[in-house]
Amino acid sequence: MSYLTEQTRSGMSAVLAGERGGWRSRLLFAGPAIIASVAYMDPGNYATNIQAGAGYGYTLLWVVLLANLIAMLFQALSARLGIVTGKNLAELSRDNFPKPVVWIMWGVSEIAAMATDLAEFLGGAIGLALLFDLPLIVGMGITAIVTYAILLFERRGFRPMELVIGALVAIIGLCYLAEILIAPVDWTAAGLGMVSPALPDSAALTIAVGIIGATVMPHAIYLHSGLTQGRAVVRDNAERRRLLRFSNTEVVLALAVAGMVNMAMVMMAASAFHQGYSEVAEIETAYHTLTPLLGAAAAAIFLTSLIASGVSSSVVGTMAGQMIMQGFLHIRVPIWLRRLVTMVPAFVVVGMGVNATQALVVSQVILSIALPVPMIALIIFVTRRDIMGEFTVNPLVRILAAIGAIAVLSLNFVLLADAFGVPIPFLAG
Repeated sequence: MSYLTEQTRSGMSAVLAGERGGWRSRLLFAGPAIIASVAYMDPGNYATNIQAGAGYGYTLLWVVLLANLIAMLFQALSARLGIVTGKNLAELSRDNFPKPVVWIMWGVSEIAAMATDLAEFLGGAIGLALLFDLPLIVGMGITAIVTYAILLFERRGFRPMELVIGALVAIIGLCYLAEILIAPVDWTAAGLGMVSPALPDSAALTIAVGIIGATVMPHAIYLHSGLTQGRAVVRDNAERRRLLRFSNTEVVLALAVAGMVNMAMVMMAASAFHQGYSEVAEIETAYHTLTPLLGAAAAAIFLTSLIASGVSSSVVGTMAGQMIMQGFLHIRVPIWLRRLVTMVPAFVVVGMGVNATQALVVSQVILSIALPVPMIALIIFVTRRDIMGEFTVNPLVRILAAIGAIAVLSLNFVLLADAFGVPIPFLAG
């Protein structure tokens, strides 16, 4: 990919040197976190959030909040790694870990990338098929063409791609703002759901792990470090510190928007389906049920946001997959080939007649199980002084990162134990 124009680079240098100020100057640095935030609003989120809201009302909102806070921390650390070292997480893993470990990490990351693409690709296809009354396979074909067309913007540099992705993120956000205004949300119950941790049963546990996997995405952790490496030229550590502040601000803002969208998904499903329609567990059923409950406009808005989510996240997923392969193996394949290979699982799932929404939820559980690999690697690197120098994270951040990783690992172990029939004391039924 070509990078930024000389004019943009000059503007960045002036801001970092303290020669320019104001919020417009800060916009020069915007982009990486916005692109990474797409991973937190992908169709996998729709599947898990609909099941969470319909089945458990506002009870699992705390999981969404927790996942978003963990995501903020790890995306900030990923961006920090790229800014300080000039390398992405996959490259550093290849350079610092033994070869057997690198191969295992790459294999797990590729499985996660395929699970990611399954969710994203199917989501966009489902939205197109429902909105325009098309066969699902036709929706998949259209999604593939549109995704590839957007990926061609990559040849023109960062800004065109960031503007396209930013526009799609804005569409998703506006759609869910409209949904919240239409749906009769119980704000008191929603507030309690955010601060009252509870897992009513094993099905709730599966959905909770899916929410974690759908929110804190493995490929996004890899991607963010690559989007920030070499993006802005820094001449000394003072400028690097200023750049890190800009990056952290963007991460908080972008991920806050993503978090609010996710919460809005759960609240919409809770308000529309929990009383009387708690069995709603599929995107298709949600769409058909929304029409009589909230009106055709609400249903159409829901599908519009789903299409924007599927297309944008599929683009970002392909970019991340390319970065993972190049970083671990030092191999770069044509973007059309990468797009083609990662589409295969989605076509196989549809060809086998597998329930599309259930496939989305399972893909998110796979992501959550794969997630500790990049999380642990990232913690190792940002705490190593020989790699980060004076930008090694402080003890408090180390503790918070460790807690986040332990939370994800614990949920995964509990899920696996439940799947093998091991009694879980704190699950009610």
